[in-house]
Amino acid sequence: MPRHDRGLSRRALLAAPALLAAPALLRSRPAGAQAPDAWPARPVTVLVPFVAGGPSDIVARAAANRMAQLIGQPVVVENRPGANGEVAARVAMRAAPDGHTLMVGSIGVWAINAALRPTLGYDPVKDFAPLVLAVTTPNVLVVNRDHPARDMPSLIAWLKERNGRASYSTSGVGSSDQMTTELFKIRTGTQITHVPYSGGAAAATDLIAGNVDLSFQNLGTVAAHINGGRLRALMVTSDKPHPVLPGVPTSKEAGLEDFVVTSWQAFMGPAGMPTPLRDRVAASLRDSLLHAETKPRLEQIGFDVVPTTPEEYRRFQEAEIARWREVVRSANITAG
Repeated sequence: MPRHDRGLSRRALLAAPALLAAPALLRSRPAGAQAPDAWPARPVTVLVPFVAGGPSDIVARAAANRMAQLIGQPVVVENRPGANGEVAARVAMRAAPDGHTLMVGSIGVWAINAALRPTLGYDPVKDFAPLVLAVTTPNVLVVNRDHPARDMPSLIAWLKERNGRASYSTSGVGSSDQMTTELFKIRTGTQITHVPYSGGAAAATDLIAGNVDLSFQNLGTVAAHINGGRLRALMVTSDKPHPVLPGVPTSKEAGLEDFVVTSWQAFMGPAGMPTPLRDRVAASLRDSLLHAETKPRLEQIGFDVVPTTPEEYRRFQEAEIARWREVVRSANITAG
């Protein structure tokens, strides 16, 4: 046999055990696991648990536009509203943990639901892999432009005169806007009927139409309506004036001490994502949110862009769940 043929045969024999072992190695990989350098192998879907136009949807689409360019695959935003996030969460938690199905959700989806609903169909900690806390934003107390109230004292007087014949809209049961309003009712001794919607955009639309009387909405949802004169802002739930609404008083300036409420949006993946893959997906989201075009666009409508590491977000999320459990208990708030 020629020398080069003998060398080829020797290399083939040496390689044979590795070739025979390869299928076994592939079979031994946990279901759903994948090497981070294999991601993305196809388009990525970002589930949004509310209708289009609300804060979760705005943040998802802003990140998706830039992320698609970074990873070289389409990033498709899919709205799956229902049960204040539970419909989408059930879909996301059952998806393969391969980085191709993500979900962006609000404080209600990732924290308040766990505090408010003991029979919740998903666990926002155990059933999901943390990716990034994306944005935070205060809530704004808004009324229709034709509402007689011009400030907080006149609104409280009007509500007491109505004696329960007033209503407020929210993005759903267990949302931060509902929790904020329920605390407002306790602090001001007023009665207001809750009218839940399938998202912040729908809640704001009916308020503009005059079908409800007031709402505590995320600043990002209503900033354009306020600046366009369709809604009137009476208070922002931050500890200092917000640059998007410089003339609107803070809760303290409006007469409510210790009434600071910050809403937020975060990205999660299904539990079981390998750590290298999780970190790569999270890094792509952070880069997308901090991009020179994305970040200013989100800030312009009232979001503070604060993308974290997965570990930082998990600590934040667990603290928020504990905080809202205490609020639910002390205020005796129920999901009904």
